Amino acid sequence: MILDAQPDIEVLAEAGDGAQALDAVRRLRPDVALLDIRMPVMDGIEACRAITGGSDCRTVMLTTFDADEYVYEALHAGASGFLLKDVRRDDLVHAVRVVAAGESLVAPSVARRLIAEYTSRPSPGRSPVGPARLDALTARERETLLHLARGLSNAEIAAALVLSEHTVKTHVGNVLSKLGLRDRVQAVICAYETGLVSPSSEGGSAGTSPARVRRSPPHDPSLG
Repeated sequence: MILDAQPDIEVLAEAGDGAQALDAVRRLRPDVALLDIRMPVMDGIEACRAITGGSDCRTVMLTTFDADEYVYEALHAGASGFLLKDVRRDDLVHAVRVVAAGESLVAPSVARRLIAEYTSRPSPGRSPVGPARLDALTARERETLLHLARGLSNAEIAAALVLSEHTVKTHVGNVLSKLGLRDRVQAVICAYETGLVSPSSEGGSAGTSPARVRRSPPHDPSLG
């Protein structure tokens, strides 16, 4: 097992469908759950919504994006990350650690197409937004949001803006707070919705350096 081989990650369970995944999360209280968007009994979107709404467990969605017409709905369900099922081993491990540390991560190829899908289709209850939404941000905070949308980590943003990581972390926090966003994934979406960047721009993954994970999940669909 890829994740079992990591000294800082413990795989607690694997589930064959969304209902089993939800039950396992409630019983075992993992830090992270990896969910296939398409699962029997209860799909990954439903499971993600139930998990994030009833526990502190964070979720990472696994998808074959070309076949998933409703993947953008996972944003509203509270997903903290998106990965393709053919993700490299190192990237899977990194994603679990990043999400367990409280950050969010989107695979570069998923980000570009996810945003294009999300911004091109209406969603019930989603209010139109425009550039005016960004008026609350300072110039530096706007730059930070732009780099977030491009998938840069805090360290990479710090290097690009010639700032300390601590300062960047403060800017990221201010962006999320002022715009009423939950995490970096929502910040990426906001950047596209407001026109700060366009779906044709380069996408990326959002994340931070690895942190110790107490317990986390395996392949799709799984829990840990």
